[in-house]
Amino acid sequence: MTGSERVAVQASHSRRFRKRKRVKLKRSRGKRREHAIVSPLVKKYWLQRYNLFSRYDEGVKLDEEGWYSVTPEEIAIRHAEMCRGRTVIDCFAGVGGNAIQFAILCHHVVAIDIDPQKIALAFHNAKIYGVADRIDFVVGDFFQLAPSLKGDIVYLSPPWGGPSYKMIQQFNLDLLKPKDGYSVFQAAQRITPNIVMFLPRNIDLNQVEELSWLSSPPLHVEIEENHVDGNFKGITAYFGDVASRQA
Repeated sequence: MTGSERVAVQASHSRRFRKRKRVKLKRSRGKRREHAIVSPLVKKYWLQRYNLFSRYDEGVKLDEEGWYSVTPEEIAIRHAEMCRGRTVIDCFAGVGGNAIQFAILCHHVVAIDIDPQKIALAFHNAKIYGVADRIDFVVGDFFQLAPSLKGDIVYLSPPWGGPSYKMIQQFNLDLLKPKDGYSVFQAAQRITPNIVMFLPRNIDLNQVEELSWLSSPPLHVEIEENHVDGNFKGITAYFGDVASRQA
């Protein structure tokens, strides 16, 4: 296997290093949209637009927050591969980057966001990828909906607080939005113990490991580093049966 090393963390506190598979994407450029109007805040992300959506030139749309919060496509594919064949609930769907890849590889997807505009953008983008009919789009508050949701895997990529998260030496779970990471995780546990959580690259790994202790017995957990074009983008934590697929 090729790719960058990932850090695997067990609930037993043991740590080990492994190689992870890297996904190589064939990007379809189509008609180029070189003159898109973007704000100074998102210009650097616009320059990485094909890392975010390989089919960007076919009409993909993002709002300002979407530019800096959508999961890079290569990482979204990796997450979908780990959930292959299951029903996945994407609790903070945003403009649909993850939901689209889940729809390609998984049995079914429920994409939730509290912002109607983001759900509209996610639906639009899913149509470009030809998977809109495999996703249930829901406008709503995940925390209110959680007790009534059913699925095999819960996917959590809550807002990190904007690009300024990079300025923090060690990001902690209390800084996640709209609630702290512990509250987000506990809400997900009401649905299933099988949870995937995408977090900032500077997250406190000890806190991530602590999340597994919220269950009795503690959940198995595996943690990996996610890189795109050699750049460290984030940390993914797999809990429950999803972590077992990593072993």
